[in-house]
Amino acid sequence: MLGWLLKPFALASTIALSTLGILSQKYQRARFYFHLILYISTLGAMSIWGVAVSILATLAGQRLNINYYVARSFYLTCSPLVGIKIDVEGEEHLTGLLTARGGNPQSAVLVGNHQSFLDILFIGRIFPKRASIMAKKELKWVPALGQFMSLSGAVFIDRKNRKDAVKALEQAANDMKHKGVSLWVFPEGTRSSSAEPALLPFKKGAFHLAIQAQVPIVPVVSENYHRLFDGRTRLDSGTLRVKVLPAIETIGLTSDDVNSLAEKTRERMLETLSEISAPGPSTSATKQVEELPETSPALEETPETIRQRPVAQASESSESGKEGGKLFKVDSRGDTTEDEMDDDAVLLKRPKVA
Repeated sequence: MLGWLLKPFALASTIALSTLGILSQKYQRARFYFHLILYISTLGAMSIWGVAVSILATLAGQRLNINYYVARSFYLTCSPLVGIKIDVEGEEHLTGLLTARGGNPQSAVLVGNHQSFLDILFIGRIFPKRASIMAKKELKWVPALGQFMSLSGAVFIDRKNRKDAVKALEQAANDMKHKGVSLWVFPEGTRSSSAEPALLPFKKGAFHLAIQAQVPIVPVVSENYHRLFDGRTRLDSGTLRVKVLPAIETIGLTSDDVNSLAEKTRERMLETLSEISAPGPSTSATKQVEELPETSPALEETPETIRQRPVAQASESSESGKEGGKLFKVDSRGDTTEDEMDDDAVLLKRPKVA
């Protein structure tokens, strides 16, 4: 009986998706929704698949490679559907971890820049074996996804309880020392979506962890992909460049070196981000504005522009700030809102704005 009831729904959904697929070839808005549906549907399917893989891999003694299998499955399935290809440079810096110490696996803290949930696609392409992720504790209770992450050995951080967070990091450091496990972290702590290449200030959790375990930091930089995905109206096909940088050693460093290590890593990643990112859609317009002379008549104030100024200011959607001499965008939706404690997490959902 249930099958008969679901058949009309399934047929209608298939027709709607097919129609959207046809329209997506001509209209950008249709393409955005078509690719978004495909992406989210694949992500949901892979969460369920991940639970099955977790059970099978654990029984086969491959628990530490669960994330690798599921990540590759997601990339190989989703990349052709949305038409986004990942071009990786410096991948040997990741694969080299597997034989770094006389044939024994080398642990590392892998740090990447975080722009949106589309990051999962490039992570799926390069995620190494014997590695896990650091995530906020709330994700543990998400159906299918939470179960998969728990089975795959994710390190959950409670941002509201510093004592529990420190304990989780200590356990992660111990696993790195004795099991050869690596950990993926987004040190910005939240998304830094921007039309231009930018990084938010780094939180220090990943660097405390690397120094405590005496393992290297391996920076992974994805180009700014605002030209492909802006989160609102555009999710286009194309090639996304990712660059893995040489490892930064931490042997001999102490807690006194955490700040300098974080800043050194951020500077290298920001330089690489600017280097590999294609020009954003607003670059040319910004350049034209910057080249206008200060005495240009177009910039002179009139009674009319003075009356309109408060309205223009109120309609602005972003503000700018500076960190370490580097310009970064602060989105009005709360993308740069600091977490409640100094942790690092894989954030699949946008932070709530108070």
